[in-house]
Parts: sequence; C-alpha cells; structure tokens
Amino acid sequence: MHEESIVEVIRRRYSCRSYEKTPLPPEMRTQLAEFCTAQTRGPFGAPVRFLLISATEEDRTALKGLGTYGFIKNPTAFIAGAVTRGPHDLEDFGYLLELLVLRATALGLGTCWLGGSFTRSSFARALALREEEVLPAVVAVGLPGERPRLVDRVIQRGAGSEQRLPWDQLFFEGEFGAPLTPTQAGPYAEALEMVRLGPSASNRQPWRVLKGDGAWHFYLQHNPGYRKQMQLVTAVDLQRVDVGIAMSHFTLTVEAAGLRGAWETRPAPTPPDADIEYIGSWVQTP
Repeated sequence: MHEESIVEVIRRRYSCRSYEKTPLPPEMRTQLAEFCTAQTRGPFGAPVRFLLISATEEDRTALKGLGTYGFIKNPTAFIAGAVTRGPHDLEDFGYLLELLVLRATALGLGTCWLGGSFTRSSFARALALREEEVLPAVVAVGLPGERPRLVDRVIQRGAGSEQRLPWDQLFFEGEFGAPLTPTQAGPYAEALEMVRLGPSASNRQPWRVLKGDGAWHFYLQHNPGYRKQMQLVTAVDLQRVDVGIAMSHFTLTVEAAGLRGAWETRPAPTPPDADIEYIGSWVQTP
C-alpha cells in the first residue's frame, strides 16, 4: 500500500465545511487524540496543549458569530488548543495545530481552521482555559461529506482559496525586492512551494521568506487594514498563527527530504517596510 508523502498530504488538505454525521471511527479518534497530547511545545518554546473533543450543539452555536464559519455542517469533533502568552506564542500555536491538521488529513479526515474569539466558549471550558492562556483557534474535524456543498464552493472561491500569490511576491534572495526562483532555491524549492500552498486567514498569505547566510528568514507581512478588521472578531493576531502554519509546512517538507536545520531567532536583514516583521529563521546545519 502506498504511504502518502507529506507533500501529498499538504496538497490534499482543504477547508472541509461539510461532514458526515457519523462519529470518528474509534481507531482514528485514538490516534488523533494521542497525537494531540504529544504536541506540547512549538519551535520557539511556548507551552501549548491540545484536546480532541466531541462536537455538541453548544459548540456549533459558538461558531455562528464567526462569519462563514457558521456554515460548517455536521462537524463531529473539534481540536481545541491553548497557548501560554509570551514571545512567539501564536506562531508556536499555529505550527503545532497545523501538525495536527495534517495528521488528521493523513488519516482520511476532513478539517477546517476556525480562528476567532473563544475565550468564553464551550471550547474554553472543555480546556479549563487558564488566565495566562489564550485560545486563538479551533479546528473542526470529521469524515468528509461525499461531495462539497454549493455553499462550500462559493465560500472557497470568495476567500480566494483556489488562488495563491506567485513566488516573486513571497520569496527573496539576499534582500527584499530580489525574487527567489525555484531554481535558485534548489533542494528547498519544494518546501517553499508547500509554504505557498499553506492555509491562511482570508487567504492573505502573510508570510515572506528571505534566503541568506545559510538560513531561511521568515517574516510576517502585516496588513494594517485587515488587522484592524480582525480585531472586531478576535483578540489575537491570526496572521501570526498563519506564519506558524507556514513554518510547519517548511519544516515537515525539508525534514522529509533529509535536509537538516533548526529554528532560532538571530540577526536578520532589516525589511524595507515597517509593516514587515521578522519572526525567526530556519538555520541549515551540515
């Protein structure tokens, strides 16, 4: 039997909004629950904890104030997570929760990221959310519906989920404004393509990657107008979560290719725009 590569899993993942009413098969549920328990610290060290919980009517009600998320149909479970507030907490949260999303995808389950304000929700109660923690997002999980509903396709097109920014707007060599080509990226080209295909809030793709000095520097391209708009829905900066997702895709792909390195923060080139913020670097090792 063919075992899917991480690249195949990333390409197959999509925002599934329609699920079968059937509960998760016990074996799948056990595997996913155990994997949730194993994810405790992201690459920057923030303490994170996750819980796989069965969906209740109260959980579905909690989604109704989150725009298109209210269209989620028949989710049978949710992955909820809490991260202790601190430096790079949201990046660590996004990094680890995307690991769980991709594990669920590999198991044959559908998933959908749901970012919003869940501080007083049933998810927060299930997690026994602590004062020093924040709950930036949950993920709906279930057996995918047999065919996407019309509303799924409309939402996907409206969010631009089938479109992605080109390489020359995301990846650079040496300095911003000097686009990096797949040829120049060499063995890292596939990892960058998996970054490009990552999910993000409103498909804004806020990550930027700069190659230089044996490292891949990751930056966040803030969108001030969008940031202000999102503050009406959630108290957290979901674009920082998005960068964590991108870092997760990069790590999984380079590790699968046998390339070695580690995440760290280090002096990095100063971006030309005040709205671009340095996050961290994946530093190559021999």
